[in-house]
Parts: sequence; structure tokens; C-alpha cells
Amino acid sequence: MQVAVLASGSKGNAVFAEIGGTRLLIDAGISTRRIVKALEGLGEDIKDVQGVIITHEHRDHIAGLTTLCKKYHIPLYSRLETFRSMYCLDKLPQDCLNPIQDSFKIGQLAVNAFNISHDAANPVGYSLIGDNKKITVATDLGFVTSNVQEAIDNSDVLVLEANHDPEMLSEGSYPWMLKKRIMGNRGHLSNGDAAWALVRMKKRESHVFLAHMSAENNCPKLAAETITGIIKKQGIKLGSELMLQLAKQNEVVTLDGQFI
Repeated sequence: MQVAVLASGSKGNAVFAEIGGTRLLIDAGISTRRIVKALEGLGEDIKDVQGVIITHEHRDHIAGLTTLCKKYHIPLYSRLETFRSMYCLDKLPQDCLNPIQDSFKIGQLAVNAFNISHDAANPVGYSLIGDNKKITVATDLGFVTSNVQEAIDNSDVLVLEANHDPEMLSEGSYPWMLKKRIMGNRGHLSNGDAAWALVRMKKRESHVFLAHMSAENNCPKLAAETITGIIKKQGIKLGSELMLQLAKQNEVVTLDGQFI
């Protein structure tokens, strides 16, 4: 099993996952050149990627799709409503588009899509299951619903949003309507909400990437302090029960990276 967050943040998102020889990208919100270079740094070849699964249609999750599909003809998977809402839909090879239901297979992997609360057409998170391993990606969600909590439970690796600090956001320079959107039920997850989602996980012993961190309304030190503070107060041991890492906007972060 291999998982690498290639990029995470408002300027672009992409995650690489491999289980049992099946290789996937979750989102492609950075350039094809960056994706190819990042994979080469992992010892991987873009030509071995068997699919790109898309969480939703916002530009920071699909900006690299057009070139990626035209050049490498990689199959794309997402909700039909998401495809229809993509700004680049007319530029994508139509035979690459694969509308999904809640569960489907790619190679040796079972892929489960679960609904999330975000201001997009039909946004989802994903769990990838195979070879007795489970990888889950849950970002861009206004709050953790019961079905999201169920989806992240029992994950060996979890990519979970820790987008903002509420105080930094409320006191920051964003217009009020944007602040209201981010803090709303269809916006983005705060550090504290991310921490409590981890506390409520049934299975611990999980490797967690804290992702989609705002450059304006959060900072790595504050996110780490807030989340580890809540977790430790609940008697959870970092390093044995939960292993936490911070995903980054401009740097690839892998499973063997630096822990909080």
C-alpha cells in the first residue's frame, strides 16, 4: 500500500493511492506536469494509473484533468452531476467519462463513494478497499455527517480536511459572505471539527493526513496544536493509536514523512 498527498490546498489538490497493484489518483487539481513529476519521485509511472476519481467539480480539484486525459487517456470516475458541472467538460474525451454509483470496482479495488456536505453539484468522498486495507479521502465538507463518520471508521489511511481556525477566519480579511460560506454546513471543516471526527473513529491505529489547510485562515502550528490538544485530552495516544501528518500545498507528503 502506498499513499501520497501530491498537493493539498485552495490552489490545487491531488492524492495518489496504490493497493495491491491498483493505482489511482483522487482528484487532479494541479498541472499534469506536476502530477507526472510527483509520481516519478515516488518511483511511479503515470501510465500505470488506472483511473482518476473526482470528488467534485471545483477548479482546485480538476484543473489538470484536460491535459491529463488528452495526453494519457486515463479513465475518469465521478457522479454524473459532477461531470455535467465541470467547466472543462467539452474538452474532455467523452470515452474517458465513467459516471458512478455508490460502489464500483477499478482493478482489484472496491471503491465506495459517500456523500459529503459541500457547495457543489453532488460532492463525494471515497474509500478504497482491497488487500485488507482501507484508504479514505474526506475533504471539502462543511461538517461530519453520520455517513461520513461511518466512512472514515476503520480506515488504515485517512486524508481528512482541517481547513481553518474559526477565530482566524472570523477576524481575517475575507468578505463576510465568503466567511459565512466557509463556516457553513456546505463549506469547509475547522481544525476542531476534524479533531472530534478523529476522536470518534472506532478504529484507531490510523495514519491521518490533515489536508486542505487554508493559507489565510490557518497555519500548520495552530492546526497541529488544536487537533493534538483535543485528541490528547480524550486519552488517545499519538504515534501508536493515531499517526498525524500535515499535507502541504507545494510539497509531496508520503506515509513515511514527518509526524506531528
